[in-house]
Amino acid sequence: MTDLPNRTLAAFGAVLIYASVIAYTDNYVRVIAQDGGLWQFHATRTAMAFAILALVALPLGLKLRPNRPGRVLARSAIHGSAMVIYFGALAFLPVAQVAAGLFTAPIFVLLIQRFAYGLPISTLQILAVLVGFGGVVMVLGPEAVSGATFAALLPVIAGALYAMGNIATRQWCQGESAETLVAGFFGMLGGIGLIGMAVLALFPMTVPAGAEGFLQRGPVWPTGGFLWWTFVQAAGSLLGVGMIVKAYQIADASRVSVFEYVILPASAAWGFVLWGETLTWLAVAGMALIALAGVLITRPARA
Repeated sequence: MTDLPNRTLAAFGAVLIYASVIAYTDNYVRVIAQDGGLWQFHATRTAMAFAILALVALPLGLKLRPNRPGRVLARSAIHGSAMVIYFGALAFLPVAQVAAGLFTAPIFVLLIQRFAYGLPISTLQILAVLVGFGGVVMVLGPEAVSGATFAALLPVIAGALYAMGNIATRQWCQGESAETLVAGFFGMLGGIGLIGMAVLALFPMTVPAGAEGFLQRGPVWPTGGFLWWTFVQAAGSLLGVGMIVKAYQIADASRVSVFEYVILPASAAWGFVLWGETLTWLAVAGMALIALAGVLITRPARA
């Protein structure tokens, strides 16, 4: 396993920016899903993201050409697959259950680092992950762990893939710029979106009205609302994903993956501001555990 210095505090700051931005934009997926489909959303968002990158690449001196295209492609495929499964599962599973599955990623990070790279797992790391995941379950409620079907397993598969992609960011893609990895991620999602649109255009399905038809809906003429909020998603995701990529480049994945729990209170805060959604005392207690997990994971290990 590559021995790289950890900049834990800087990584935490990058995760905070990521969580604040992504939590805001993801709150509007429910609006996007009213008029468009998952596949068209990914394809359109990628086109918009690439247009933004093209405009700012020269002024900001961005480096978009990968040093090792094969490794960047492999990482993009893993992360892209995780996000497609995650968003797709939202079509037929409760949001709480899907989110809880994705946030098993820190557990997979530790297991992969232990068995694939031989990195020892400390008692403190195990405790931090368990405390953080316990907080996730409390925030999301009892329904987050209910159900034992294959469909319920899909978000956990997404969590495992997400963990693999996060480790790949630091272990496979050392020396790549954050903007290169962001472009690869969006390119993969856009390609998957185009394939999904083509399949549904050739083999259309019965599509429920509104957000319930998000997964089955093929290409449709986009509404103004769909285009606007997809653009907001594209711009916000470029910044947010760039921040999380940078975090995984400058600190160990087992630390950063626990920091990502902060997106849950950020999402709840935006949910209250935008939609008037409130939290139960159980959810507040869960957020306190999530914060505790972040403190535990950053404490230096004793010799």
